[in-house]
Amino acid sequence: MEFVYHCDSSKDILTIEGEIYNYLFKARRERVGKIIPFRNLKDSFLYFYKIEDITKKRATLTLVHKEYKVKEPKRDLHLFWCVVDPKVIQSTLPMLNEIGVEKITFVYCERSQKNFKIRLEKLRKILINSSQQCGRSSLMELEIAKDLKDVIEKNSNLTILDFSKNKANFYDNIEKVLVGPEGGFSSNERELFKELKIVGFDSELILRSESAAVAIASKVLL
Repeated sequence: MEFVYHCDSSKDILTIEGEIYNYLFKARRERVGKIIPFRNLKDSFLYFYKIEDITKKRATLTLVHKEYKVKEPKRDLHLFWCVVDPKVIQSTLPMLNEIGVEKITFVYCERSQKNFKIRLEKLRKILINSSQQCGRSSLMELEIAKDLKDVIEKNSNLTILDFSKNKANFYDNIEKVLVGPEGGFSSNERELFKELKIVGFDSELILRSESAAVAIASKVLL
């Protein structure tokens, strides 16, 4: 783990309880005197805290010093992802975070099951855990769009990932990309974005939605 997340990182004194306490003092068995790096995922500083006191349920740490250290991808990618099973999203999110996707906007498309509910707070917790592991210094942005038509109207530079002879490659200048749900886009949706840039993969195989999201993010960012 590259750092420990705490929303109050930057304060002179941190009181550690709950899950963080269990991780540091029951799992890692840290001791008084140890210096541990923290981030708040709001600024680009690493905050180094020294463990001063440990009790049965909480610990007190004091700030020793801070270090400005940005760990971010060199390019930005905004992923628009048609909603799939939340369990699939949850398992894929850490990979997209490690690759360096800047922002994900979830869109309910025609073939998205409307009973799938996106719980942003749960996803943010997954992102925090992922960032602690990979070292990313900011938290990926998440949002839910009104609908696909609204997304297309507000994002003229949107690229569509679909079946296309125009194959996506490393050199594509893609900043915003839409990935479809399981089963792909409907004919009505293809009519909506027919004037936009559409790219595909150089493969005869059919990718699942999450595989396509990871693949296009990798091509653009890595």
